[in-house]
Amino acid sequence: MVDWEIEGRQIGICSCAWGCPCQFNAPPTMGYCHASGAIHIDRGHFGAVSLDGLSYVTLYRWPGAIHEGNGEAQYFIDGHGTPEQQRALVTVLSGEESVPGATLFSVFASTLTRVHEPIFLPIEFTLDMEKREAHFAVNGIVDGRSEPIRNPVTGEVHRVGISLPNGFEFTSAEFASGTLRSNGTTINLDLVARHSHFSRLHWTGRGIVRG
Repeated sequence: MVDWEIEGRQIGICSCAWGCPCQFNAPPTMGYCHASGAIHIDRGHFGAVSLDGLSYVTLYRWPGAIHEGNGEAQYFIDGHGTPEQQRALVTVLSGEESVPGATLFSVFASTLTRVHEPIFLPIEFTLDMEKREAHFAVNGIVDGRSEPIRNPVTGEVHRVGISLPNGFEFTSAEFASGTLRSNGTTINLDLVARHSHFSRLHWTGRGIVRG
């Protein structure tokens, strides 16, 4: 297995209600899962290839719960990367260079029946975890935005998060309200005021680096 490591920040948006039942091993809110994730790599490598400063965006669509399978995926890889960096990210996303079941990439890959050809384009990524504000975009094709969850009576910011000590994606995350639109791609999504989360990530092919 190629030695790789990624430290970075993640924005996730999905079709579930705020909180996302999947985090509790419960069925998805709507009976299906449509989702997107954006990752900015602050520091990383794949073998001798540096991944520092790169981003990628994923679109997923499952007809039922994720673990029931038959999903499809579309990956957008940072167009500013070199061909070697882009190939490295595609390989990481495939889950092929992970211990089976140890990483998000390996777990998701086992549930997919169709993975579309990756698209290489510039990616925008901004995240203020303290304010619970985030935005990612891919060249007018994908646009995701997150804002704080607010009290329906007072309008005040309602801060909430989760701790998953044994999680395979993250060990803790802040929750928010997300809006996502993707058009002109193989997976067109339109989500408004749905679940969003932010997390700091530290992954290798053997899973989350804990402690």
